[in-house]
Amino acid sequence: MNAVSRDLVVNALPVPVLTVAADGRILDANHAAEDFFEVSVRVMRRQHLADLVPFGSPAVTLPGEVRRRNAGVSEHRVELASPRSGADRIVDIFASPLGEEDAVVMMFQERTIADKMDRQLTHRGAARSLTALGAMLAHEIKNPLSGIRGAAQLLEQSLDENDRILTRLICDETDRIVSLVERMELFGDERPVERGPVNVHGVLDHVRRLASSGFGRHMRFVESYDPSLPPVHGNRDQLVQVFLNLVKNAVEAIGVDALDGEVTLSTAFRAGVRLQVPGSRGTVALPIEVSIGDNGPGVPPDLLPHLFDPFVTTKAHGSGLGLALVAKIVGAHGGVVECDPAPRRTTFRVLLPIHSARDGRGAEA
Repeated sequence: MNAVSRDLVVNALPVPVLTVAADGRILDANHAAEDFFEVSVRVMRRQHLADLVPFGSPAVTLPGEVRRRNAGVSEHRVELASPRSGADRIVDIFASPLGEEDAVVMMFQERTIADKMDRQLTHRGAARSLTALGAMLAHEIKNPLSGIRGAAQLLEQSLDENDRILTRLICDETDRIVSLVERMELFGDERPVERGPVNVHGVLDHVRRLASSGFGRHMRFVESYDPSLPPVHGNRDQLVQVFLNLVKNAVEAIGVDALDGEVTLSTAFRAGVRLQVPGSRGTVALPIEVSIGDNGPGVPPDLLPHLFDPFVTTKAHGSGLGLALVAKIVGAHGGVVECDPAPRRTTFRVLLPIHSARDGRGAEA
């Protein structure tokens, strides 16, 4: 294989690859490395490895370890931060001797997708655990609450205005609990849902119109769509519910007092993303990416691992069921939902499968 062929192969790889000299200078980089480090290969060739990674990172000493052993070395779960955007990333690094002037080739495998898959399975388990709980609440709580509300209404007829304040409080709080129980009943609904080809841009347009005419009328909505995106395999009404919840969360995260509130809706085609089907060795492709971003204050780090668990919320009057329901619906669609948190650029990403014809062919866009 000649040098031109090698360059074509390396640049076709979807993972970042660097070639590092003995003195730490960057000799070469593929296209994925340019995207990952947000620096062009021309600029990188004038820099050292230490200029691309955080101070004290084990990535800096890895090439020296490779030369000392004269063998491949890997370092797992290394934290890197982009010098331009400041985004924190966790990567596995694989380094091997190149044999040319003590050069070392380094490959960076970002852990985001792998960790995303692991967390998504946890999200599904958390949502399934609510199934029995929702059914129990509907049976054991909802009916007695109806009796309590009725008794309060009867008492109200024989009380003066001062005491009626208390009966109205009973009625209002009873209605609030019934509303919460009804939302939890959604987790217990395991009836088959009809799915088919859904134009995700039509869904997002509908959600944006609902938001901009209601709870998000004070926000600026920015749309960035891939017009060639094929249909997703799903249920339109449920997908509307998913993205309406995510947009509402974004609007509430920004707050009503923000003067520059902005919510971004974007779509993209991500080839190569696959999720293993639980209980089998089969995998499903998830190339349709839908992102909902906001320029709010971001998600607290301690809340992130539990963001999709039920009853977890930062809102004073929130129930903590919105994102749990999103995780349940997306999981039932065979997809993945994850949050990339950062102040003023928090993004929720939903990865979904393409709709395929009955003969297995992908649906046409």
